[in-house]
Amino acid sequence: MKGITATFWVEIIKIRKSKIFWLSVLFFLFVALMMGILMFVSKYPEIAGKMGMVGTKASMLRIGEANWTNFFNLLNQGIAGIGLVGYGFITSWVFGREYSDHTVKDLLALPVSREYIVMSKMIVIVIWCILLSILYFFFGLLVGKMIGLTDWSGEIVWHFAGNYTAVCLLSILLCTPVAFVASYARGYLVPLGFVILTLIVANFTGLVGLGPYFPWSIPGIISIPTGKEEIFLNTASYIILIATSLLGLYGTLAWWKYADHKN
Repeated sequence: MKGITATFWVEIIKIRKSKIFWLSVLFFLFVALMMGILMFVSKYPEIAGKMGMVGTKASMLRIGEANWTNFFNLLNQGIAGIGLVGYGFITSWVFGREYSDHTVKDLLALPVSREYIVMSKMIVIVIWCILLSILYFFFGLLVGKMIGLTDWSGEIVWHFAGNYTAVCLLSILLCTPVAFVASYARGYLVPLGFVILTLIVANFTGLVGLGPYFPWSIPGIISIPTGKEEIFLNTASYIILIATSLLGLYGTLAWWKYADHKN
């Protein structure tokens, strides 16, 4: 346990000395704010024309009545999208920077198990992503209160919180394949391309009805309000997603343990 504690604090120090953490916080808060602006325009349609593209986008989305239910649905769909991108970016940076900064040899020279190094990075990623999700959630609540949305109730909040938690956790589970790609590619540009590719394919599989069987589509499907889409998840959907996560974790551990890191 001392080994993994040491490597964990090394990762914490790296993040603390980097600007990436605060940039990720600002990104998630910005997206929550934009969701609020879209709902604000929906509440006051007379100002939509004065807001140019933002007003046009809000009109095209057909958000519906400016109430908490619709705003929560919007926040849910927002985290499903930025979760894949944001969490994937964080994973790419945590694993890929060791190669781009040429610190991987120094890291591997430490008298600790390579499995501890990987697991420390994974733990840091999970904590980081959960923190961003919490900030997004509560900042969204604050924005909604500022807008003055109607129909607030504890039942609506708890229902949204449960659905939101599921979307976030399933999105976090999909970080492990990104970690493997970052390790295999020895950098963070290729895994970023991988994240974008999975997002594109996720949208495509949703259009052709294969979303429940493509892991990166599943969080998005969960975020869709009941009754708006005729796409439903089943047991196989969750098995596929969990299996993908475990394969990514095993592949990352195996790569760090057995791959030649001399080059």
